[in-house]
Amino acid sequence: MQVFRQIDPEAAALVGWGVRVMLLTPDRIDAKSKTAVRLAGLGGIVEAEHDVFAAIETMINNATGFGLFVVECDAFGGLEAGHQIISMMHKGGVILPSILVSQDCNEQLFPDEPHEPIVLRAPLSAVGLRVGFEHALRDRLIYAAA
Repeated sequence: MQVFRQIDPEAAALVGWGVRVMLLTPDRIDAKSKTAVRLAGLGGIVEAEHDVFAAIETMINNATGFGLFVVECDAFGGLEAGHQIISMMHKGGVILPSILVSQDCNEQLFPDEPHEPIVLRAPLSAVGLRVGFEHALRDRLIYAAA
């Protein structure tokens, strides 16, 4: 006997349904922004910021509103600068899952501690972002009933 189970591909792709994501990026967000489109494709509600301090201020003022912080580090000084941005965010009292994307990344990191950032290699692949997104939100996932 064979049993086939239909999986709705749209429901299966939304691993972080409705999670507000702060994306720190040097680029304007439009239909061509790959990172923003991919984050939205995973179910995130993307809000972009181009200034480091404005992004941190927004998250401090609305600390419970965001579920993920993504930084495209190369435009802001590289991977070390990305770690400093996360440190400033923590000093501001905001602790939330974060992803750093950089060309300086030799090895992608998926730490066990929720306050440590996930580090992904740039250019960002769809698979790498999905794994990082799922890992960052592993405690916040909303599963659809099968």
